[in-house]
Amino acid sequence: MTEEPVGRITHYFPNIAVAAARLSAELKVGDRVRVKGHTTDFTEAIESLEIEHQKVDRAGPGDDVAFKVSEKARPGDQLLRL
Repeated sequence: MTEEPVGRITHYFPNIAVAAARLSAELKVGDRVRVKGHTTDFTEAIESLEIEHQKVDRAGPGDDVAFKVSEKARPGDQLLRL
């Protein structure tokens, strides 16, 4: 299984279980991603994406996006598409 780097986690909001990331490649709803860092390693299906609190179907390089996660993500963690 190849993993393609698509961005890096910039923030985590524990009260709403949402991670924010700055993208380096396209990401779209339906993609499966892996969040990997020093103490983080889990996979997640992207069920919804938001840019500036607006729902979007896809986002590209340079975009700051937010998405729901099931585990804690940490700033600096890699975002990899599976």
